Amino acid sequence: MNELTRIARKRTRRVIGLMAGTSLDGISAAVVDVTGSGPDTKAVLLEHATFAFDPEVKAAILKASSPETGTVDLLSELNFVIGELLAEAARKIVEQSGLSMADVDLIGSHGQTVYHCPRGGRTGWGAASTLQIGEPCVLAERTGVTTVADFRTRDVAAGGCGAPLVPYVDFVLLRSEEKSRVVLNIGGIANITVLPKGCAIDDVFAFDTGPGNIAIDGVVRVLTGGKQEFDSEGKLAAEGSVNLGIVEAVLGHEYFGTEPPKSTGREMFGSEFAGLILEKARALGLSQNDIAATTTAITARSIHDACVRFVYPKVKVDEVVASGGGTRNDTLARMLKDTFTPVPVVMSDECGVNSMAKEAIAFAVLANEAISGGRANVPGATGARRRVILGKIVPAAKGD
Repeated sequence: MNELTRIARKRTRRVIGLMAGTSLDGISAAVVDVTGSGPDTKAVLLEHATFAFDPEVKAAILKASSPETGTVDLLSELNFVIGELLAEAARKIVEQSGLSMADVDLIGSHGQTVYHCPRGGRTGWGAASTLQIGEPCVLAERTGVTTVADFRTRDVAAGGCGAPLVPYVDFVLLRSEEKSRVVLNIGGIANITVLPKGCAIDDVFAFDTGPGNIAIDGVVRVLTGGKQEFDSEGKLAAEGSVNLGIVEAVLGHEYFGTEPPKSTGREMFGSEFAGLILEKARALGLSQNDIAATTTAITARSIHDACVRFVYPKVKVDEVVASGGGTRNDTLARMLKDTFTPVPVVMSDECGVNSMAKEAIAFAVLANEAISGGRANVPGATGARRRVILGKIVPAAKGD
């Protein structure tokens, strides 16, 4: 029996999920026991950790992500470097869980996005494209475990945005017969999945709302001269006052008014966007704390405004279920709760899904779906013409 057949025949598979996000904090890794496939999938988290990138690696990713500095030699080498780091993260999380690679059936790796332009690029061809690096062949070779990666590209090929990808997993793990939910994930970019109560997969819709942590991180990095990479627990913003004029001006950005399905990334909300906020704030003589508070409010308001514009007219929302690194920013969390009142904002932990491990869990589930032959994109989220199988499978025989 070959390795792919062996894995496919198992009812419960032990899967490592790996996610490197737009915030560039590092690699989120999880060991998950996944049972079944399709809507009845069950996922049990065994272990989770985040392994930070070295500053040198983070700087290289930022350089590779810019059309002005992302040279072909850098992209080629970094693809393999990130592959090695993903393999190292897989080994570490398995060791931390008290298991060995022989106990693992599958790895699901999102990789590191360096460019995402699903509505046509800048070269003149107008081709939709997306690029995630972190070579899966390196992962399979270093770990001896079959690896599924490059999940976005098939959806883009099918006419979709290639993101957000987590809505299928939100549907599987967080749908409810009693409540209509907005599932909010705040990473570098914030995205929402709308799960009407008692929904089928075709009722689900989702989209990126805009900046999550990325604008806050970018502003804080400049304000502190690089001494701080992010606003820890939202402490800087907590001491400041929000300038509503800047918030309203920035929320006039064309992306926020664009109808879903839509997705975005560092290309739109990276350093230039942070620079725009800083320019407006400095012109008014705002303090560092006020700038941090205003930028945090932009993230909170953009998420709420997206719901008011595109969700509330269709669904009576009973609760917002939040996860992701942005939930550790206490000031952002408070602003979200205040903004969404009277709709309650709860952590996904309260619904049985670890809020910090959720994206890593998601890619374990998506890898499991690929090996099962299941279609895991959500056209209501990405705009794809049809549902397709996501991910490329790199087989690895046990014992290699």
